[in-house]
Amino acid sequence: MNYLLDTNIILIYIRNNEIAQKVENQLNLFSGEHNLVISVVSIGELKSIAKQNRWGEIKWQKMLTIINDFLIADINTEEIIDKYADIDAFSQGKSPKNLLGDSARNMGKNDLWIAATASALNLELITTDNDFEHLSRDFIQLRKIDLSNI
Repeated sequence: MNYLLDTNIILIYIRNNEIAQKVENQLNLFSGEHNLVISVVSIGELKSIAKQNRWGEIKWQKMLTIINDFLIADINTEEIIDKYADIDAFSQGKSPKNLLGDSARNMGKNDLWIAATASALNLELITTDNDFEHLSRDFIQLRKIDLSNI
């Protein structure tokens, strides 16, 4: 399978705790059978989290090692930029062709870029967030991991 991992999934693997082991047992992401992709946006988020939380050298290197196991998707493509615009308009309930039919959803801009990347590259997005659920009908393939069941 071809997966785009949301930032929160990568954080789980960086923590390398019991939850990470259960997630890996469930998904087998690092079995070598899957094409794993992360957005350049997630790399920015991860480095920001690391700096804000003053990660030490060991944890910082663990993050870099994990990042190196992925293909990195740049957002500077016309297809991803167009998907970003479509998803943002859709989420705000202002898309002329795909109205939500209910209230608008404000998505974080980083989540919009991640969703646009998954959509444009036809990758299944793996996340723990609820923020992407409204996009699963029209834009993305979504696999939401419910950590309360792990």
